[in-house]
Amino acid sequence: MRAWGALSTAAVYLLGQLVTAAISLPSFLLLCHPGMRQVWAAWHRQRAGRLLGRPVRARNVPLPRHLSWLALHIVCGLGFGLATTLFLGNLLLVLVTLSLLWTFPVHALSPAVLESPVLSWAAGGPSVGSVLLAAGCPLLPLLATVHARLTLAVLASSRTQQLADRVATLTRTRTDALEAHGAELRRIERDLHDGTQARLVAVAMRLAVAQRCLERAPQTADRALREAIDINEEAMVELREVLRGIYPPILADRGLRGALHTVAARAGVPVRLDIGELPRIPAAVEAVAYFVVTEALTNVAKHSRATEAGLRVRHGGNLLTVVVTDNGGGGARERGGGGLAGLRGRAQALDGGVTVDSPAGGPTTVTVELPCG
Repeated sequence: MRAWGALSTAAVYLLGQLVTAAISLPSFLLLCHPGMRQVWAAWHRQRAGRLLGRPVRARNVPLPRHLSWLALHIVCGLGFGLATTLFLGNLLLVLVTLSLLWTFPVHALSPAVLESPVLSWAAGGPSVGSVLLAAGCPLLPLLATVHARLTLAVLASSRTQQLADRVATLTRTRTDALEAHGAELRRIERDLHDGTQARLVAVAMRLAVAQRCLERAPQTADRALREAIDINEEAMVELREVLRGIYPPILADRGLRGALHTVAARAGVPVRLDIGELPRIPAAVEAVAYFVVTEALTNVAKHSRATEAGLRVRHGGNLLTVVVTDNGGGGARERGGGGLAGLRGRAQALDGGVTVDSPAGGPTTVTVELPCG
């Protein structure tokens, strides 16, 4: 089944490249427009990235690279696509011819049909079909992979452009991180002022009342002390909530793996866990990964109408990759102030990235990459 899936995916990819290569020449004038060119490049880069299972970030592609890719795409897209069409056409011809031979008796066919070259060739259908399958199963995925890698390589930005984009991204994320940090400090100050501080003032007032009434009205003093104890417990609960928002204690107690297991167990839907080996990770990265998974699974439970979710965590090459999937209705879109925007803000604060793939009808895949070095 996995081989058939790879074969069908490669065939669909190559047929799509055949179609786009066939219309590339009349589309040349449109590609000279910067907006159309970027849309064209982004579409092909996303298709190649999905085939290779590699997240692809949006970036501007200069005109010389796009024209180079256009020439390469016309040659490779037409060549690989025609090979795919030939493979599928021959396979379909063999299947149709064999089904006709099995359906109608041979003596019912006219001599002209029996002596036709097509029927004579297709009489060896099982052997021909086996040869086509044996050749196409490894060949088509290989051709699709080669074309996808060439697409990502040629449509990549130049080194200078990558550095410029990197500087622009770092400048923007630094500003966003400072604003988010300021907003977080204001939130903590407001929570402490309106919650914990107010309750501690109430405790102090009741203790003062109890002190004044201790000798003259012991019952009043006793009631004030009980109220002070209750209010103090409420203040401690609120204080723990504030501290949990700064750095979850569970990370210090159980590490990232244990914390993610706890988050998955408390999610509103069943979660399949696939957590690889996790070496020592900086505390800031652990905290962001924890909050990202918490927010993503909360979004799944609230908005996706999913019955199952998946969480995959991998560490490699100084990069922590977190992938959250669900089988819901899809259609997730990033909106200002929404949950996905919050995920992106947390990731970008560490120079990370977020990729959301959520077609209508599902499934939804949220991929977060966090540098650990």
